[in-house]
Amino acid sequence: MGCIETLLSGRGLSQSYFDATGEKLSAAEIAERAKGKFAPAKVCLEIYADQLAHCLATVINMLDPEVIVLGGGLSNIASLYRRVPALLRPHVFNDQMHTRIVAPTFGDASGAIGAACLWEH
Repeated sequence: MGCIETLLSGRGLSQSYFDATGEKLSAAEIAERAKGKFAPAKVCLEIYADQLAHCLATVINMLDPEVIVLGGGLSNIASLYRRVPALLRPHVFNDQMHTRIVAPTFGDASGAIGAACLWEH
């Protein structure tokens, strides 16, 4: 409760959409409706992208990573990779932002696959 995960997760996106519309949808359904230009879904996804950008800006300002790989089911939303970098720029302390925001190579299960690869035999 009160952590980033409450907003920046599939459940968080669904809750934000429900709060705005009174309709219960999954994050995938919201993303699909946003592609179809459904205004409430587009607005909700834009708010999500803005919240994600604010959080990632904190990481960039502290660690200055070369790349940030998004994970989980919401990493499948292609529009985030166009929208979030633009939303990040005003919140990053450097004059230029060099951190790339990329999709996971092995899909939304990349975190689990990476953890399995670290397991010592």
